[in-house]
Amino acid sequence: MAKSVNRATLIGHLGRDPELKHTSGGTAVANFTLATNERYKDKDGNWQDRTEWHNITCWARLAEIASEYLKKGRAVYVEGSLRTHSWDDKQSGQKRYQTYVSATDLVLLGGDRGEGASGSSRESDADQNFPGDEPEFVSAGASDDPFPF
Repeated sequence: MAKSVNRATLIGHLGRDPELKHTSGGTAVANFTLATNERYKDKDGNWQDRTEWHNITCWARLAEIASEYLKKGRAVYVEGSLRTHSWDDKQSGQKRYQTYVSATDLVLLGGDRGEGASGSSRESDADQNFPGDEPEFVSAGASDDPFPF
């Protein structure tokens, strides 16, 4: 089989505070959104801004670091791989998909708290999938949404 690469590298600002939950097996999971911006000139030569939103998931110790240090609006560097989760929508019965970045590294950029601080879960990359835990997220409240973000 040929080699392939699944690597996402993003620098942006948090759209909301991380939401920390734990799987039924006790593994910490933090979810947040990250906005990246791109400037371009339109056909008339005027500058336009385009914002792209990314769903980010952190696991284990990296999730705890994200929950403790990241806040809405904070600039952060995120490295990880793309993952896609699918589920059957209970209302429509249709198959739904959501792609997210499973983070392996975070570097806090600027700001007053933890300036220059970083977190990494490289020592636990082999356990990144948590195959027995992923479908069994603990819900913060009653919700039909099977995905915790």
